[in-house]
Amino acid sequence: MLNFIIKRILYGALVMLGVIVIVFFLFQGLGDPARLTLGQRADVATVEAVQKELGLDKPLVVQLGYYINDLLPISLHEDTPKNQEKYEYSKLFSLGSNCLVAKTPYMRRSYQSKRKVTEILMEALPKTIILGLTAIILASIIGIIFGVIAALNQFTFTDSSILVTSILGISQPSYFSGIILALIFGYWLHDYTGLNYTGSLYELNDLGEESIVWKNLILPAIALGIRPISIIVQLTRSTMLEVMSQDYIRTAYAKGLSKYKVIFKHGLRNALNPVITTISGWLASILAGAYFIEIIFDYKGLGYVTINALNNLDFPVAMGSVLFAAVLFVIVNIFVDVLYGILDPRVSLRK
Repeated sequence: MLNFIIKRILYGALVMLGVIVIVFFLFQGLGDPARLTLGQRADVATVEAVQKELGLDKPLVVQLGYYINDLLPISLHEDTPKNQEKYEYSKLFSLGSNCLVAKTPYMRRSYQSKRKVTEILMEALPKTIILGLTAIILASIIGIIFGVIAALNQFTFTDSSILVTSILGISQPSYFSGIILALIFGYWLHDYTGLNYTGSLYELNDLGEESIVWKNLILPAIALGIRPISIIVQLTRSTMLEVMSQDYIRTAYAKGLSKYKVIFKHGLRNALNPVITTISGWLASILAGAYFIEIIFDYKGLGYVTINALNNLDFPVAMGSVLFAAVLFVIVNIFVDVLYGILDPRVSLRK
């Protein structure tokens, strides 16, 4: 199992290296970073000085090397007070005029606010994680309940209704569901629901202090969870039907166990393994879908920050956000792979 986990981590590192290279070259030629940092009225001498500081006077391959070095938590830098202030590193040991350091990955600074990109993203990330976790928890509870109901009422009107509704849910993109929910429950029925069609998780109160507004989480979480609910319903139904047709279920009934014990202790318990792993895999997709939902509901999370950065040509923030999302994807996928290996040891043996 340990070798299996190490392999997954190494594959994840290779994926991240590929993403870094793609992101770096994707944002090349979209504007002069020095001009975007200083403004269009900056004089030539100042622009050239900033270009030299950012390494823009070097070939692209060298610039890529600098960028990767900045992102690595263990990296090599010239040991100067300026670099110490810039990277805030802890020196491990010296190598001539350079030193090997441990640091937080440095994603450069925002062109607009001049703040570190990591600071901007870390402020927005908790809001997106709370939104994603709320959506997946909501989807799991509702999806499993209705999946079990559909399985226990196979070929009835209840079963057909749940299946039709789940198919409609799968066919709706998250952003479309978000617009509909915001319009109906946040605008037309606002007086009855008390919900807002826009609003972030943290807002300023009358005293100018930031406070949590939990009701602003309801509509975005529902909109984000509609598609996972539909998939979990269908998966739970199919796995329950398969499990309930097994011989040991008939044996349990023959022993006189109650229907409740057979369904929930023997049936649902064994049917949940593939459902749980699917739910884990959906977490990464939900975080990606949150980008559109956050713009619709003006929910100031990672997606909101990314879209605004692209609109304002703030490329370091946009690049950092993409890399941040990629790291989350890789971590979640490694977790799911390890979970598969724990639930089914044959997986780790095959890989």
